[in-house]
Amino acid sequence: MRTIIAENERGLDTARIRASLLASLRGRTPGRVLVIPPDITRLNSGAGLITSIYYELMASSGAKVDILPALGTHAPMTRAEQVAFFGGDIPEERFLTHRWRDGVTKLGEVPADFVREVSEGLMDEAMDVEVSDYLLDPAYDLILSVGQVVPHEVVGMANYTKNIVVGCGGSRFINRSHMLGAFYGMERVMGRDHSPVRKVFDYAEEHFIRKLPVEYALTVTVTEGERTDIVGLYIGRERDGFERAVAMSQRRNLNYLPRPMKTCVVWLDEREFHSTWLGNKAIYRTRMAMADGGRLIILAPGVRRFGEDGENDRLIRKYGYAGRKNVLELVKREQELRSNLGVAAHLIHGSPDGRFRVTYATRHLTREEVEGAAFDYLPFDEAVAKYNPKKLKPGWNTVDGEELYFIENPALGLWALEGAF
Repeated sequence: MRTIIAENERGLDTARIRASLLASLRGRTPGRVLVIPPDITRLNSGAGLITSIYYELMASSGAKVDILPALGTHAPMTRAEQVAFFGGDIPEERFLTHRWRDGVTKLGEVPADFVREVSEGLMDEAMDVEVSDYLLDPAYDLILSVGQVVPHEVVGMANYTKNIVVGCGGSRFINRSHMLGAFYGMERVMGRDHSPVRKVFDYAEEHFIRKLPVEYALTVTVTEGERTDIVGLYIGRERDGFERAVAMSQRRNLNYLPRPMKTCVVWLDEREFHSTWLGNKAIYRTRMAMADGGRLIILAPGVRRFGEDGENDRLIRKYGYAGRKNVLELVKREQELRSNLGVAAHLIHGSPDGRFRVTYATRHLTREEVEGAAFDYLPFDEAVAKYNPKKLKPGWNTVDGEELYFIENPALGLWALEGAF
């Protein structure tokens, strides 16, 4: 199938989105379909709307449609989150849950010499490519992967094959791919296509995923206030759709600043961000624009924990965001971190490495918990009394004579100084 492309810088209306999805199904009569959207952590991806339209179009024609949210290492979606994201027309029994630790099968491996080449010698181990057992069910005639292309701290630009090998992947591949991104360095990765991690994903796509009946529906979105617009929709099997989406996202989701941010305030929507595992996007996506010695204040009303599951939460609490050098030393000494490289990578990504201070303003985590993870703490009510997100506008503001930069949702872009790319 040729790639279907719909773009509008002001946003696509629902009629055009629906027509594009209908065109992608024309001539097909699948009996059973698996749709793989992101979870609630991509609330502004447009994937909720697209998944609901796909479900309606195919279920009404007699197909049996299952929904497998690409959780990766995230917590399973609640029914309330399913309804909030996809609407209430998809029955709860149609949703499946990805089990990243024990519900996967190995398809093959990315060889060590390839990993060594693309990582410039930073890693020298093969990577097992594992995917959810649901993807290997021969009863599915069609697998539709729905995902948002946006700057990302591990792979450079989400989504495309990431939805399959990470979102529906296994612990070994998730761990090693995230560690590869951490070794290589976020500043060398974010906002770019052909990163070492993306090259590993492309290898998996070419050698293993292509054998599955997978097609991709990729979005690029922009958000202003409560309004999110899909400015690009790219549907097809080949990489050209992803490349068009990357180009659009680089135009619309990269934010260039003329000077560093001495103070940056980031709001985390409590519907989307429940852990520092997710909320640390506030650190990843701003670090290229933060001033040395600056302050990053994260308003996190919904953050209740560190990790998305019990074991990851325990490890983060134990070792904290100790900085790249310290974490690499800990990996050498501590077997439990060597066995959970995804956590080690997360600890590296979430540390400002002494360049700037990170303050979490929370309702649910205590001062002792936040400071134990190597962040500064501020009571939530005290923080919003001074930095009221309802009064701040996106971008530069002045509060009590202090200049600050306000970000409504860090998941929607990347902030960097002019000339960074």
